[in-house]
Amino acid sequence: MYVPPVYPYVTPRELSSTGVARTQVAIVGAGPYRFTRNPMYLGMVLLCIAAAILLASEWILALTPVCALALWWFAVRPEEAYLEEKFGEGYRAYKRRVRRWI
Repeated sequence: MYVPPVYPYVTPRELSSTGVARTQVAIVGAGPYRFTRNPMYLGMVLLCIAAAILLASEWILALTPVCALALWWFAVRPEEAYLEEKFGEGYRAYKRRVRRWI
């Protein structure tokens, strides 16, 4: 079955030699970014919850909030500070419109 790509946010031309996007010129507010500012991190937390349920693991379920807090502290906070500095009021307006997680 063919599944088309959802949103190609970065084209190969925009990648550096290390595979990292060179520059971001606009705030993406379409696709999953309409509902959450961090769809990848939200997906990781939901995956932990799903694994805990499927494996009947109380440990995974108990550690999921710890992982979510670590994601927030080490990834979300620095990224949001960077984006706010880079895009200014445009990013602050996006933050007011779209929730961080759900």
